[in-house]
Amino acid sequence: MKLDRKEILKALETITIAGEGKNMVESGAIANVVTFGDEVVVDLLLHTPAMHIKKRAEDDIRKTILELVSPEAKIKINSKVEVPDKPEIKGKSIPGIKNIIAVASGKGGVGKSTVTANLAVTLAKMGFNVGVLDADIYGPSMPIMFDVENEKPISVLVDGKSKMKPVESYEVKMLSIGFFTSPSQAVIWRGPMASKALNQMIFDADWGELDFMLIDLPPGTGDIHLSIMQSLPVTGAVVVSTPQAVALADAKKGVSMFLSDAINVPVLGIIENMAYFTPEELPENKYYIFGKEGARDLAADLQVPFLGEVPIVQSIREAGDYGRPAALQTGSVIETVFQEITRNVVQEVVNRNQSLPATEAIKITTMAGCSAVKK
Repeated sequence: MKLDRKEILKALETITIAGEGKNMVESGAIANVVTFGDEVVVDLLLHTPAMHIKKRAEDDIRKTILELVSPEAKIKINSKVEVPDKPEIKGKSIPGIKNIIAVASGKGGVGKSTVTANLAVTLAKMGFNVGVLDADIYGPSMPIMFDVENEKPISVLVDGKSKMKPVESYEVKMLSIGFFTSPSQAVIWRGPMASKALNQMIFDADWGELDFMLIDLPPGTGDIHLSIMQSLPVTGAVVVSTPQAVALADAKKGVSMFLSDAINVPVLGIIENMAYFTPEELPENKYYIFGKEGARDLAADLQVPFLGEVPIVQSIREAGDYGRPAALQTGSVIETVFQEITRNVVQEVVNRNQSLPATEAIKITTMAGCSAVKK
């Protein structure tokens, strides 16, 4: 039996690498294919050192050749990683802020703001300088979760300019539209007005030195998301979902938005919220109320990291309502859960900064969409 090189290349055109829209051959990931009778040697060129992407690509190549070309083929894969040089940050960065993480969800009600608040306080407990921008203009909840509903940012002079001083709670700095409206007042704004308010909270504020700024985005994939990514070079995105099919369908769209060619923001991973329920009196039992490991499976399908799962615990809801995030409860299960998830987030940020160029801000080019801006 003699393998046909052209037939192998045609088969490899049916598979892609995570984060790349083109197939393996078109994208240049397949650097070369050499055949010797029933043996084939594939040279694979990757642009990310992530081990899970490398393994998935190699497995896909083997499976595709065996299924579409010959089940008797002897396959050898030589993998090489070439990481592009990191250019300087492009777009309008904020001096002093090292990493900007967007926390998003495809749909509302999955606990995205709760997860953001607990990530923030856990990062602060780990010794990082942390800020939270509540970008959920129409449903700001951070003032409630941090027990600062009645606080108002004060004005300070910085280099002769008047700036807003973020409100600080539990060693986390934050700004929210909720500080500027009464709790019962609805924010009835069109997109441009909401975007202008966000820009003021981003650039007209004295954030100081931050290791992490977490941006609590509204649900969906709309105007606010574009405004944020048009204004800032976002380091990466974290997507929150519950395990049920309805939430996962929308979470998939959220991941797709960040990975699209026009936006191109790295997805640091997916967090599964409300993963299971364990009664206090039966600590060994797990009840998968919304389905089992749906977000974990979605992460595997999309080839993005799975950052961890948060169980359904009454104290998480109570703590958020009382204005003291549950991750602050020393010695609790929730503290341990968020420590693990936060460590995973930090590790993915480190991996991302070592292996990928800095994110560029995007430019709105038409009423319908956007494209990357080269500066």
